[in-house]
Amino acid sequence: MLVAELVVVLLFIYCGARIGGIGIGLCGGAGVIVLSLLLGVPTSQALIPVDVILIIMSVITAIAAMQLAGGMDWLVEIAENFLRKHPTRITFYAPIVTFLMTLMAGTGHTAFSTLPVIAEVAKGQGIRPSRPLSIAVVASQIAITASPISAAVVAFAAMLAPFGVDYLMLLAVCIPSTFIACMIGAFVANFMGCELKQDPIYQQRLAEGKIRLETQQKRTILPTAKTATFIFLGAILIVVGYAAAISNSVGLITDPALGRNEAIISVMLAASAAIVFFTKIDASQIPSAATFRSGMTACVCVLGVAWLGSTFVNAHVDDIKHVAGSLLGQHPWMLAIVLFLASMLLYSQGATTVALMPAALAIGVSPLTTVASFAAVSALFVLPTYPTLLAAVEMDDTGSTRIGRYVFNHPFMVPGVITIISAVVLGFAFGSVIL
Repeated sequence: MLVAELVVVLLFIYCGARIGGIGIGLCGGAGVIVLSLLLGVPTSQALIPVDVILIIMSVITAIAAMQLAGGMDWLVEIAENFLRKHPTRITFYAPIVTFLMTLMAGTGHTAFSTLPVIAEVAKGQGIRPSRPLSIAVVASQIAITASPISAAVVAFAAMLAPFGVDYLMLLAVCIPSTFIACMIGAFVANFMGCELKQDPIYQQRLAEGKIRLETQQKRTILPTAKTATFIFLGAILIVVGYAAAISNSVGLITDPALGRNEAIISVMLAASAAIVFFTKIDASQIPSAATFRSGMTACVCVLGVAWLGSTFVNAHVDDIKHVAGSLLGQHPWMLAIVLFLASMLLYSQGATTVALMPAALAIGVSPLTTVASFAAVSALFVLPTYPTLLAAVEMDDTGSTRIGRYVFNHPFMVPGVITIISAVVLGFAFGSVIL
């Protein structure tokens, strides 16, 4: 029966991946019906990640309010000016920009606005655009595992709390390990592919007049942009500061009336209200923002796939402990491979985290191993169908950022794999000191 149930889980995940986007969440709910009503798997022990969903909703509401007030455009303008001032180092500076933007916003979709600039600056310098674009997309994905307000980090921190690893310790390992890993990935990407002038596809497109060189366009920044941005960044500082105050390692507040997750939700909703009040934006337009729609999609995906995975795992946790416990005990690095492969299909760092990390901790995998392997939930670049990856391909009119005949031979693969391997190795190094 276990095998049949596992087949059902994998089948519905596969169907969701084929549908794409919100489809993973929808198929996850359908899979729960099959497991429970047809195969008799109880759902009473399944853990629905309500806190994670509520955090995504509150954070994405604040981001959408900031975007509506022009704050996102202002941040993009700052990033654009920075990249244009250092065009020859675009392969190293592009991932820094996308990493920091994701770190602050908690969503990798912020990369959409910077990808055209990266492609244009690289092309203008005669640099192969696939180099900075590939590592910039990877950096925007792996930074999710270092963002203090991302659903994946918050959910994972809650799982680790009973094991003596608090929120600040998790960030202290993940932020430096993922950032340094991105720089290692950028170094590798800087040598990938032939020079742009030697690329026959580029030469052909150039001869056909399909290559355009654009001049910098002046953005119209709303007068409310800075106010909204400072309110949002202030909210992040409050969240991190409060989390530090109530943590066991700092202990300024020993018996907090407001928990960390509740603090994130309430502070972000309050920040949204402050942005609306001080910038006078139309609050009814917030649900129409692109970031809000993507956030709600993420909520459905996390709900469906986490519910499906939790239903199966909790019904067979003893069997899983027996089979996987000894294997991971002897080869702990294999957890990173499992997370890597799962995130390829689940297309969400948050969904992968809530689906698999509780099972890993339940079967006795050490907190150090889970923290070090955490970055591996970011393998969204493997299948060339993720939105930011596709956007990078479309925005590079030189043809250097292209999907190969064999699907997996695309420019994101090598920098992405190198970055995740580096992050896991560094995670073990930093974690052994900090945890």
